[in-house]
Amino acid sequence: MRQKKKEKGEYGYRTTNRRMRLMITGVLLLAILAQLFARHFASEQATKNVLTVMAILTVLPMANMASPLLASWNYRTPSESFHQKLVPYEKKTLLLYDLIVTTKEYVLPFDAVIVHPAGIYAYCPKKNLKTAKAEQAVSDLLRANKMTLNFKIIPDEHGFFKRLESLKPTDSYEDDGSIEYASRLLKNLSM
Repeated sequence: MRQKKKEKGEYGYRTTNRRMRLMITGVLLLAILAQLFARHFASEQATKNVLTVMAILTVLPMANMASPLLASWNYRTPSESFHQKLVPYEKKTLLLYDLIVTTKEYVLPFDAVIVHPAGIYAYCPKKNLKTAKAEQAVSDLLRANKMTLNFKIIPDEHGFFKRLESLKPTDSYEDDGSIEYASRLLKNLSM
């Protein structure tokens, strides 16, 4: 049975996206090698030249697939037990999973993100992260896209759950569209 394709922000997205990129990169690499191999069996110089150019042009889409794959190689989908602890809160607020947001200085793996009228709170378990600078970099990206919600990175799981527990349900606030906009924006900023 074939699994449903995971969308950005859904639990398991990193795993399915990784498999897809790995498969496409492999197919493109095989196509390049086949074109270069076929070049040796071509008798006319024009045919050899065409096969060489085709192989060179196939490198571009392969690089487009491989570069995000390499940048996100170390970041896996969090454990199912982590996800199950968050499921009850999905009724209370909007939760996004498995986002990898890049700035000029940072690659930030957000295992879970709370998008709430009180702010955006991202759980980022990355070791040795300069949290204040990373928060500022992401906040600048959000402000550049006209997002006014405060942004906070929480580096430890306990602190993230404590913050999640302290928030009122989203439906107790007036809907001004900022939550949906912030959700779309974070997904667009993610790899």
